Amino acid sequence: MGHASGYDLGGGMGVNIPLAGANRGRESEMKGVRHQADVCVVGGGMAGLCAALAAARHGAKVVLMHDRPVLGGNASSECRVHICGADRHNHIKNMRETGILEEIRLENLYRNPNRSFSVWDAVLYEKARFQEGLTLLLNCSCHAAEMDGERIASVTGWQLTSETVHTVAARIFIDCSGDGILAPLSGAEHRIGREARHEYGESIAPEVADRKTMGMTCLFQSREYPTPQPFTPPPWAYRFERDEDLPYGAGGHRWWTMGYWWVELGGEYDSIHDTEMLRDELLKIALGVWDHIKNHGDHGADNWALEWLQFLPAKREGRRYLGHHVLTQRDIEAGGRFHDTVAYGGWSMDDHHPAGFWAAKLGAPATLFHHAPSPYGIPYGCLVSRNIANLMFAGRNASCTHAAMSSTRVMGTGCSMGQAAGTAAALAIRLETGPSGVADHVSALQQLLLRDDCYLPGVPQRFGPLTMQARLIASQGDPEPLRDGVNRPVGEEMHRWPCRAGDWVAYELARPQHVESATVVLDSALHKNIQMSYHQRDDQLTRLPEELPRAFCFEGFRDGAWLPLAHVADNRSRLIRIPIGQTLSAVRFTLDGTWGAAETHLYAFYLD
Repeated sequence: MGHASGYDLGGGMGVNIPLAGANRGRESEMKGVRHQADVCVVGGGMAGLCAALAAARHGAKVVLMHDRPVLGGNASSECRVHICGADRHNHIKNMRETGILEEIRLENLYRNPNRSFSVWDAVLYEKARFQEGLTLLLNCSCHAAEMDGERIASVTGWQLTSETVHTVAARIFIDCSGDGILAPLSGAEHRIGREARHEYGESIAPEVADRKTMGMTCLFQSREYPTPQPFTPPPWAYRFERDEDLPYGAGGHRWWTMGYWWVELGGEYDSIHDTEMLRDELLKIALGVWDHIKNHGDHGADNWALEWLQFLPAKREGRRYLGHHVLTQRDIEAGGRFHDTVAYGGWSMDDHHPAGFWAAKLGAPATLFHHAPSPYGIPYGCLVSRNIANLMFAGRNASCTHAAMSSTRVMGTGCSMGQAAGTAAALAIRLETGPSGVADHVSALQQLLLRDDCYLPGVPQRFGPLTMQARLIASQGDPEPLRDGVNRPVGEEMHRWPCRAGDWVAYELARPQHVESATVVLDSALHKNIQMSYHQRDDQLTRLPEELPRAFCFEGFRDGAWLPLAHVADNRSRLIRIPIGQTLSAVRFTLDGTWGAAETHLYAFYLD
């Protein structure tokens, strides 16, 4: 039996299966899909994911276009970089980013006790794929933009897996692509490289401006076995026979479980267009380092073997947009005190040498850590293009100098900026204005972010009269910190109400009033490390923090009796908001239990 138009399914038994499209004209093989959205987010790294989720949750119709099969960017299983932020690997207590990032991390602790990056991928995918109002386009690389004067009318991406051209028309575009792909496509003002010292008065900037950047890294992952594991390097790997051939010498490569950030190149090249060549060089270095650990000296790695090698380099720097404000070294050192603060950072100004791995041969350190306070505020103007009317951005391509970006580039800070950008875009749609117009409503934007459990240094949450005019009582202790507008510990001020199973707190209203919803902000152990990392010491949690309330209930008082409103079991969130939509005389929260601790805390309780 012939098989010219079918597949042989084995065993010599021919089965004819018509090939799809075999009799169609070639003009029908190319598929095109057009999407109409309020907001289009380009780039599904952590900043873009948070931007897309925030915009959709605030009612915007969102399309998220991402060029990889998994979300998370540098934090995904393709790169496996840990999410750093203002808490600096939990060295600064109670300073980690909350909001959407905290929500995702807590869900990951519940679902992923073995810290699998593939499971983490699935958690991120689920958040986007099943978010109402959000269309997810994976494996779709943005390559074109259509302009309407100083506005972007649409962007077009090629989806490799489905051979489909996707065109997205939107009112607002948010570029979270890292390298800032919409800059050259739209004509948005941007910059590559380092500013001269005199331009912004930055002491850590070079005397003369250049196009040098921080580089990109390829990691590896290794595993210990009960028996010796030999390693034969490929002939194309670099050879490093002495400890002195590596950055930081003998002490710099003792921890080999997850590779080394200093396997880095790119700052002296074009960090965008030379990526493929740089990847090849990074693989030569990474395998050469592993060969050194295994075969050159006694490193105690006899039973260790390579398990994974990173083929998608994790980038640090590409294009940076020029917005209505350019964040500088001086802004950061002054604490970032802006009237329009909508995000925050706190990582040190961690400026990697452009030569990366080869910097040691120049007698230079691979990076310099310059002081930065934690936290410092980031203003709204850093997220809005100065010359493209409907363009926003978040992440490492935000409007910062090279020096400031050496701090803001980390993913925890990117999540903070991304949630702010997405929330602002949805607010702009609602107000029928553009991104720049939201600057006139920045107080409203700040309150939306605080309501979604973001932290803004120096900006308290404001509660309405339903909360502030009611009588707040509790089974024990002083519950007043629950409506002071600061929903986490800050310095020595705890801003919380301690409670144990059976304790309750309630608002008594002066008269029966309509209550739309009740919100609590719970204790998710901001003083502990929930960063998923194979790089750092093993102090990170692998399950939900025992302080987190697991079960609790809400009740409403009406017609002389307490009525059940909601009961939550197996909770894994810090922010809980329940719809009520009833006329009540009082609302009460009662703790039933935690995930293990005898005592926990509430940081906010309010009514709308």
